[in-house]
Amino acid sequence: MGRGRVELKRIENKINRQVTFSKRRNGLLKKAYELSVLCDAEVGLIVFSTRGKLYEFASAGMSKTLERYQRCSFTPHENSIERETQSWYQEVTKLKAKYESLQRTQRYLLGEDLGPLSVKELQNLEKQLEVALAQARQRKTQLMIEQMEDLRKKERHLGDLNKELRVKLEAEGHNLKVIQNMWSSNAAAGSSNFSLHSSQTNPMDCTPEPVLQIGYQQYLPAEGPSIPKTVAGETNFIQGWFP
Repeated sequence: MGRGRVELKRIENKINRQVTFSKRRNGLLKKAYELSVLCDAEVGLIVFSTRGKLYEFASAGMSKTLERYQRCSFTPHENSIERETQSWYQEVTKLKAKYESLQRTQRYLLGEDLGPLSVKELQNLEKQLEVALAQARQRKTQLMIEQMEDLRKKERHLGDLNKELRVKLEAEGHNLKVIQNMWSSNAAAGSSNFSLHSSQTNPMDCTPEPVLQIGYQQYLPAEGPSIPKTVAGETNFIQGWFP
């Protein structure tokens, strides 16, 4: 009866885990030794226990094996850098050639350096120029149409604003006329009242009221004809008296 398959997982029991580690460590070291002897291979084995204890095996010396490992591990990296550098160099070369080709094409489109071109190449260049000219004209027409539409929209907007301002201005003018008419009516009413009061009898023309004056006043008879008594009585002057 064969042995059952062992499930690979961490052994929870500390004693069993330590026993299993010792057995399998010895077997691993034995296998490494056998591999180095049977196959003439350079084998290096390093094992650290859970407590930090070191177990190692090296068929040609651990330092020599580690140096060889470092050389082998860094060499592919250097090779990859070299391959990447070469790839970038090829890419730069392609881009440079493409740049020069575009410069030549630009000179041809500008009518420069046309000497080396053949008749067929010149015909192709002419077709390219015609297509480019047609596209440029089409784009120019489209831009002009768009600009005209924008200007029409602005014109309609400004027209609407002008109408609104005109309505506001007419309303303000109507209000101003109403205020002016009110002022005119008030001014006319004031002038009529003034003329009515001014049409009355002049105060200077009114007969003065008799004045009563009490007290001593020396009466000096005027030279010439005597004043009638009626006049003296009207003035209401009382002559002084003497004891």
